[in-house]
Amino acid sequence: MRILLLTHAFNSLTQRLGAELQRRGHEISIEFDIADSVAEEAVALFKPALIVAPYLRRAIPESIWRRHVCLVVHPGIVGDRGPSALDWALQTQEAEWGVTVLQAEAEMDAGPVWARAVFPLRQARKASIYRNEVTQAATLAVLQAVERFAAGDFVPTPLAACRDVHGSLRPLMRQADRAIDWQRNDTATVLGKIHAADGFPGVADSLFGRACHIFDAWPESTLRGAAGTAPGELIARRETAVLRRTTDGAVWIGHVKRADGIKLPATLAFAAESSLLPETTLDGWWRTGHETWQDIAYEESGSDENAVGFLHFEFYNGAMSTAQCERLRAALAWARQRPVRVLVLQGGADFWSNGIHLNVIEAADSPADESWNNINAMNDLALELIEADGQITVAALAGNTGAGGCFLARAADLVWVREGVMLNPHYKNMGNLYGSEYWSYLLPRRVGEDGARDIMRNRQPLTAQAALSSGFSDACLAGDAHAFRIDVARRAAEIAAAPDFAARLTAKRERRAADEAARPLAVYRAEELAHMRRNFYGFDPSYHVARHHFVRKSLASWTPRHLARHRDLGWKVPA
Repeated sequence: MRILLLTHAFNSLTQRLGAELQRRGHEISIEFDIADSVAEEAVALFKPALIVAPYLRRAIPESIWRRHVCLVVHPGIVGDRGPSALDWALQTQEAEWGVTVLQAEAEMDAGPVWARAVFPLRQARKASIYRNEVTQAATLAVLQAVERFAAGDFVPTPLAACRDVHGSLRPLMRQADRAIDWQRNDTATVLGKIHAADGFPGVADSLFGRACHIFDAWPESTLRGAAGTAPGELIARRETAVLRRTTDGAVWIGHVKRADGIKLPATLAFAAESSLLPETTLDGWWRTGHETWQDIAYEESGSDENAVGFLHFEFYNGAMSTAQCERLRAALAWARQRPVRVLVLQGGADFWSNGIHLNVIEAADSPADESWNNINAMNDLALELIEADGQITVAALAGNTGAGGCFLARAADLVWVREGVMLNPHYKNMGNLYGSEYWSYLLPRRVGEDGARDIMRNRQPLTAQAALSSGFSDACLAGDAHAFRIDVARRAAEIAAAPDFAARLTAKRERRAADEAARPLAVYRAEELAHMRRNFYGFDPSYHVARHHFVRKSLASWTPRHLARHRDLGWKVPA
């Protein structure tokens, strides 16, 4: 069928649904919900058999839902209604939540039910729940609803007739509902409130006497040097985060958004103020034995002769600033000296890496200079991984990965991707950015010159299965996060213990030496950076304009042509 995806943005859920529907043979086109007239024009051009709305912030116009079946994905259980479904579920600590696929009607979230899916609700960040449990449940429910629509004989259940209605109409959650009382709230309550607002809109609060919105909270179980401090008091800093007392402990606050500003690491947004706090550093890279905020952590498993190292890096939203790249490179260089046969770069739970840190770049005195510094730091990190000749290296992608992060992962010997993860191995969406991280060396040798050209030109996301089929990755593993970690550890241990390990390592070194002799890595880097210098310092400001709008979350003015197939010149509905 022809299916139009009507969405507020091309977010991870929209990407996943589009890819899964295409894999099942449906013809997909996408239109951003900018205005009623734009949506009406898209429907007239594409003439879809079905409209699916994965992510909307307003109602579908009556002129469309009266004439076409429109399936709306609501991130709530049957009967739940309102724009703050996940926020309320997390803040009230529901044990179970779900996704409901409804048919659009006059009343929001009240149409007949086509499909549903439920899941246990983790007490975690809202954005993490959305990218994982909600996306997986929505994918299952939408695919079921599409099958039912295609069959032609399914009658959706009116909401009033559903027997297991547990949800209710709840209002938009406002900042008064999210407010933290630092003099009375314990750590669990503070975490719950910040988690329920994470991603957007954050919790309105203040730091250092300045109004801001706070995000990205982690618990701290060991309070050292905090004697005599009161709840609500800022007591320490570490790298990009600040530590604040609660009634029974403390929480790390990693990111803030000051009034009229952009979301930034806390110690950057309040650079002068946070510098006066005592610094609480960790002793090296080893994973600590207690609950704390640690953005880079290392651990090992297995016997001495067959040991496996795991390097975790939990960077918020997968963005990696110059300083973070430099620190991760130092950690990787240290891990390379450890007596391990296999080194697994585990990344973070929600993102492996999304490349350079656009928000930090935007906030710099010279965004062009910071862009240049950041891409060179990413390149240095990728080079450290490419040249790791003492171990077999693995990039284990448990979370979504984009742009330079994809090619940093491909710098490892093996790339293993969790089922459900979305990869965006291209750069051009950010103002026609050329990209670096040695992609011109790493990508063609995996997918061929034609395949590399298609990936970079088409700018389409890859599912884990598509990444494997294209040759970009080496394995698609279990979709459950816990099962994925177990599978990664098992596979890495098998490589370390394999009888042919020495021969495999020798072959790796010989292959790298042959590649270097044929064309040095320095040449690839110089050619890529020549293009990047034009992006950063040249006469065409497209990258800077695109970055500005991305960071500031500007509303879309049009749908990119590579998504809206119905707007291609000469496009016609197939006969």
